[in-house]
Amino acid sequence: MSTEHVVTYLEMTERAQLRPARPAEGVALEETPAGSETLAATREAVGAPHHWSGSWLDRRRDERMRHWLIRVDGEAAGVLSVRGETGGSVEIDTFGLVPRYVGQGYGGHALTLAVRQAWDQRPLDAPEVRRVWLHTSTRDHPHALRNYERRGFRRYAREPETRKPD
Repeated sequence: MSTEHVVTYLEMTERAQLRPARPAEGVALEETPAGSETLAATREAVGAPHHWSGSWLDRRRDERMRHWLIRVDGEAAGVLSVRGETGGSVEIDTFGLVPRYVGQGYGGHALTLAVRQAWDQRPLDAPEVRRVWLHTSTRDHPHALRNYERRGFRRYAREPETRKPD
C-alpha cells in the first residue's frame, strides 16, 4: 500500500522578497563539514518524525552542497544544506529543527538566517544568485509551508508524490 503526499515547490526571485522573522535569542548558523557526525545525527533527529529518506547521506557529499548546524545557545538544534545550481539558482535542500526546538519560537528566525545564507551562495554558472528555491512535502512539519510563505517564498508548482511506507 502506498501513501500519496503532495510536494509544493516555492521560490524567491529577489533577495528583497525575504520577510525576516522576529529575531530569536541564541540562534546562529555554524558551517559544518559534510562528514560531521553531529550534522548526520542532527539531520536524523530532524527528519525522523517526518520519515525523511536516507538518500540525504549520499547527497551531503555533493561538492556543490554546503551545510550548517542551526544552533540554539550552542546546542545543535537543526540543519541547513544548500546547493548551488545552474541558471543562477540555489536550492535549500534541507532545513529543519530537532523536535524539541519546534514550537519554541526559533523556526522563523532560523529560516531567515538560512535564506540569507542561500542568497549569499554562488550558483554554478552565474556571478550572483537570481533565485532561491526549495520544496516541502505533506510529510514535513505541518507548519513548514506556512513558515516558508511567511518568509516571502511563493509557490510555483505542486505535484503528487507517491512513496511506499518504510
